[in-house]
Amino acid sequence: MTGIGGLAALTIHGANSEALLPPNSASSPATILPAKSDFAIPEGVTYINSAFTHPMPIAAAQALRQYVDRRSQPGIASKTPNVDVKAEFAALINAKPSEISFIPNTSTGENLVVNGLGIPHTDGNVVTDALHFEGALLHLGELQKRKGLDLRIVQPRDWRIDLRDMERMVDKKTKLVEISLVAMPNGFLHDLKAVCDLAHAHGAYVYADIVQAAGNTPIDVRESDVDFCACSSFKWLMGDFGLGFFFVKESLLDRITECPQYGYSEARALDSHLLPGDPLGESPYTWELRTDAAGHFEVATPAIGVMLALAQSLPYLRRLGVENIQVYRQPMIKKLQQEMPRLGFEPLTPAESTSALVAFAVKDNHPVSERLRKGNINVRLGRNFIRVSPSVFNDMSDIDKLLEVLAR
Repeated sequence: MTGIGGLAALTIHGANSEALLPPNSASSPATILPAKSDFAIPEGVTYINSAFTHPMPIAAAQALRQYVDRRSQPGIASKTPNVDVKAEFAALINAKPSEISFIPNTSTGENLVVNGLGIPHTDGNVVTDALHFEGALLHLGELQKRKGLDLRIVQPRDWRIDLRDMERMVDKKTKLVEISLVAMPNGFLHDLKAVCDLAHAHGAYVYADIVQAAGNTPIDVRESDVDFCACSSFKWLMGDFGLGFFFVKESLLDRITECPQYGYSEARALDSHLLPGDPLGESPYTWELRTDAAGHFEVATPAIGVMLALAQSLPYLRRLGVENIQVYRQPMIKKLQQEMPRLGFEPLTPAESTSALVAFAVKDNHPVSERLRKGNINVRLGRNFIRVSPSVFNDMSDIDKLLEVLAR
């Protein structure tokens, strides 16, 4: 059977887990996890590195190829997707489509929040933690050096960020609390609602980088009451580089008092008074800006090819169900947490974590790299750590192969 976008449809068979169907699936065809046939993973390759870059589903890749073929023909207009991509993403995080703007990447969203709130020009402070995305820490660190920003960084304890440590940093002068919902280095998962409750009690806003959570971990912006979120699409949303999403709580849109950029995509109406026959006007063009998130932040044409890919991958993710994806992968994560320490790899991820990332310290990465190469296994191996991130096309045999290779 085929489902949305020509992708296979869902019944989940996870190790040590009951078969699951997505909500309201009674009238839906069922698909199988692992969804190996929905992805073009080469035979013999074990890819457990989706936190780095997630493979596109076959249908999404086909949509992108078709777009490229059309763009190679002169005079053929670009085709935008029939699927409302913003609405699909909004549904993933329980937001309104009007609260979503396209952005080129996660870091743009973080910059829009910091600059839009005028934080570099205030005497307030920003609180973050050492597990936050390195690019965001670089941004805030530069503002600290160049603008004198009062930057407060919570250090981890046992590879967790203790909310009590954050509470000691936040005060009445805190303007923004910045976190990565799921930490890139080790998969630590914040309690987003608790962070928001803490910040809001002191009059501060919360920005969450959700790039390592959106598409693999349930997110509810209403329940958590988070103010701002951003993510790229090339990871767990199964899109590509160059297009992401920026969420701003509707009631806060007009709080972004220092809009750092303007462009034609922000206009609801843009009328010419320049050419013969145009209505008369005092300036070459007149316009009216939109009032939704796009009217505040969406400067110009987004990456249409990526939109077409997301028009396949986002309905696919919603069809699978993020909750189901999380449940399916947890036995794989747990087995890694149990077995990797027996092979001499010190855990860096809290045992209770339910994120899609699990990481371990590596004393000497050279022999590990050679074993992975010979085993044709792709995971994230750094100078002193290894990170494994299974997705919907992985199963326990992939985990067993990794453990076998590392045990040699």
